[in-house]
Order: sequence, then C-alpha cells, then structure tokens
Amino acid sequence: MSKFALLFLLVFFGGIGAALMYSSAAAFGVYQLVYLLNPDDRWWSASIPGLRYSLIASILMLLVLGLRYKELTAISPWFRHPTFKWILFLLLLYAVSLSYALVQVEHKKFLIDFLKLVVVIFVAYKLVNNERSLDFILWVYCIGCGYIGYLAWTVGRNSQGRVEGIGFADGHDANGVAAAIAPSLVLLLYYFWQGSVKFKVFSAFFGALIANGLVLINSRGSFLAVVISSSIFVLFMVFSRFQKKGQKATALFVVIFGVSGALYVTDDLFWERMGTLQNISEDEGRSSGASRTEFWLATFPMIADHPKGLGISGFQLMSSQYIREDIIGGVEYRAVHSSWFQVLSELGWLGPIILALVIFSLFKSSAKAKKYLVGSKDHSAYFKVLAIECSVVSYFVAATFIDRVRAEVFWWVVLFLMIATNVYYLKKVAKGGAEKFDEN
Repeated sequence: MSKFALLFLLVFFGGIGAALMYSSAAAFGVYQLVYLLNPDDRWWSASIPGLRYSLIASILMLLVLGLRYKELTAISPWFRHPTFKWILFLLLLYAVSLSYALVQVEHKKFLIDFLKLVVVIFVAYKLVNNERSLDFILWVYCIGCGYIGYLAWTVGRNSQGRVEGIGFADGHDANGVAAAIAPSLVLLLYYFWQGSVKFKVFSAFFGALIANGLVLINSRGSFLAVVISSSIFVLFMVFSRFQKKGQKATALFVVIFGVSGALYVTDDLFWERMGTLQNISEDEGRSSGASRTEFWLATFPMIADHPKGLGISGFQLMSSQYIREDIIGGVEYRAVHSSWFQVLSELGWLGPIILALVIFSLFKSSAKAKKYLVGSKDHSAYFKVLAIECSVVSYFVAATFIDRVRAEVFWWVVLFLMIATNVYYLKKVAKGGAEKFDEN
C-alpha cells in the first residue's frame, strides 16, 4: 500500500471517529478531505478499498447533525443568517426552471447535484460553530489545496503547456482546479502573519506548493484572483487604522517575500500566457479574447428570446445559433465562460438578481461582524474575517472566466464567511442581547 493511500485511510477513518466522539466540525473536515483529494481518481486509488467515500462523508455529516441537532440548533439557527433564504430561493429557481429547460436530462442531473451541495452547506453551518472549528476547516481546505499544488508539480505540464488530470469529482477542467485553490493563498497569508512560528512555517510551505501549482496550471483568471485578493488584504494591513506593533513591516515583508517567491517559481511560459491577459480566451487555438466577450454578449439575445432562461446546458445547445461561425471556431457546443453569464443564461434575469442578493446579504452581514469586532477590539478576528472576505473575492474573480456557479468551492467560500459571521457576531449578539441582526 502506498504512503498516500495509508495516510488517506488513517485520516479518513480517524476523522469519522473524531466527528462521532470529539468535534462535529470533523465531519465536514472529512467531507472536504474527500472532495479535495478525490481518492477515486488518484494514482493511489488502487491501494484503497473501493468504498463510496463521498457518500460516507455526506452520511457522516447528516448523522452527526441528527445526533446533536438540538444542541447545534440552539447555537447556530439557520435563518438567523439572512443569506440562507436567498440560497434557498436560488435552489428553488433552478427547480422551477426544470419544467422549461431545453436540456432536461442535464438540468435534472445538475439540479440534483446542486441540491446535495445546498444540503451540505446547511449542515456544515451547524457543525462548524466556534472559532477553533472554523480554523480547523480553513486549514483542512488549505492543506487540501496544498496537495493539489503538489499533484500539479508531480504531473507537470503536457505538450500544450497545461496541467491535466488533477481535477475534482464535479469538474476536471484545469481552470476550475486553479479557481478552487486560489482563495487559499490569502487565507495562508493571514495565518502567516497572525500565527505562531509553527503556523508560519506551515503557511509558507503550503503557500509555496499552491503558488507553484497555479503557475504550472497557467490560469490567467486565477492569477488575477490571487493578485486582487492578496492586494486588498495587504492594503488593509498597511492602511487600516487597526494597527499592532510591526504590522506595516510585516506587510512589507509579505510583499517582498511574495514577489521574490513568484519570480522564483514562474517561468517564461507562465509570463507569456499572463502577457495575454487582455485576451481572456479559454483556448487560443480556437478562439480569441474577443470571442470570449462575444460569448458573454450572446447571452442577451438568448435571454431576449427565452426570458425565463435556457436551463442548465441551454447556452451550449443554442450557442451556434447566436455566435458567429468565425467566432465559435467550428465547434457546435460552446460554453459561456463566465459564472455570472452562466446563471443569466440558465435562469433568465431573475437568476442574477437572486445571486446578487446572496452576495449582498453575505457581505453586509460580514461588514456588521467586522464592525462588532472593532468595537470589541478583537483585531485578530477582524483581519481573519477580512481574509475570508478576500478569499470570496478571489473565487469570484476567477469564476468570472469559467462556468462554476454551482461548484463546490464557490459555495465553500460563501460558507466560510457565513460561519465566521456566526462565530464572531451572531452568536455573541444573541447571547448578549444586543441589537438584533437586521438585513434591512
């Protein structure tokens, strides 16, 4: 048995034991582990029993919630956080659109997958309900991303200069993988700054693996995601009025360290591809940057003809009728290549409105949490919430160039911020009898 296989089995079954006897958050940690390691598709899969690991992890989460439901509900009632109702509205809209979706089989399949994902988000919110468990799931995510970075290094680039075969169960596209791991870097930046020496070493080690993986994958959207999210966080470190000794010096060190590391791990192929950022195409061999914009703009006449949306995979079915032949490149089925236009094409105008309300309520709640933390003078927690906000921004930037609105990690980063709001604000306000959380 390979060392990876043995380690996976030890952590998997150890996590089950920890979830049942020690911490409910361990159940979601096991689920994260299975998703990120994707054992069924790895080279070491032949060395492990042929179990349905994802199903087992999902059942474990439901079992732990069932066993401790009364206790967990008292701590983390779902609808105390306003974002949940908008997530349910979005799910309901996908369910209603099944009746008129153009590709019924695909819509039904992905609707069921999205339903399962929403259930996971609801359950995980209750399971992860304190600061220690929040740190735990963030570290599980970062370590899993570090494994993906290591995997990219061992697989290497193919003849087209891309890394393939390291994807997840819900998507194998390299750009989707890069988008999934990009948000972890700003979280590791926070832990590098605020953590002990041990956690600084861990942050640097896993950050290096992830950064190198992103360089090998050569995803321009994820490169932008990392630059924007990390820049926002560092700027807050430098210019925030909440300063502690050595904070600005640390920010300067992080910038110098990050730039030096980037120059060390990047190569000519990476910078050649990043030099074409103005041409945001998915495949230069078949389409130009202008064609990507053409794909986005084609959504509007589609929705004019189908105001309620085309359903899942509807854009691909209709793409050849709305995009010029010289742009579509002789390919009959083309995706819209943007999560925001994806939801517009699938659900019509109501879809982006509901998704915008998800995002608005999410960030409005986190803004109130940060305000509360400032008043409590808990500046470390303030910057943790800020780092999680930046991780959400990171995925959203990357998602602008890929169709991943129903992806696991899209909703994980949303979940992380919802949990942080609950841990650092909602629970404390409920206990202290302070002003109630008000979305309006």
